[in-house]
Amino acid sequence: MARAETVVGDRWTVLILRELFMRNHRFEEIQAQTGATPQMVAARLKALEGDGLVERRPYSTRPLRHDYHLTEKGEAFYPVLLALRAWGETWLKSPEEGRAVQYTHRSCGKPAGLGPVCESCGLPLRREDLTVKLSPAYREERQARSEAFKASR
Repeated sequence: MARAETVVGDRWTVLILRELFMRNHRFEEIQAQTGATPQMVAARLKALEGDGLVERRPYSTRPLRHDYHLTEKGEAFYPVLLALRAWGETWLKSPEEGRAVQYTHRSCGKPAGLGPVCESCGLPLRREDLTVKLSPAYREERQARSEAFKASR
């Protein structure tokens, strides 16, 4: 655990990984949704790249710009993220709040639950096997962060 913690045991790193799993690949999107400073995002992305969890891919040549994608090693972190989510949903929220994200398991077409296995069919959950629906409140929260970030630039 100590070795794993040195790679992903930081709040900003976990939030950056969350955004990559939510398919936000651009630096600005990641910064807006995590609330981290540009220096924090840059340092964590560089470390994640150095540790083999993330790879940079150019999306523009003039000027040269990159976006960030999970590697196989990075994708393997998904069950950990699901476990953190399950713990947070269970212990840190009131039942009235409801879930911020609802997953449907494509394999069975039913609610996946909190994971790491589908609560409906019992198969292990993989990101590519899930459809995602954000609650209206969470969607609004994310939109507000994006708009605030854009307005601050």
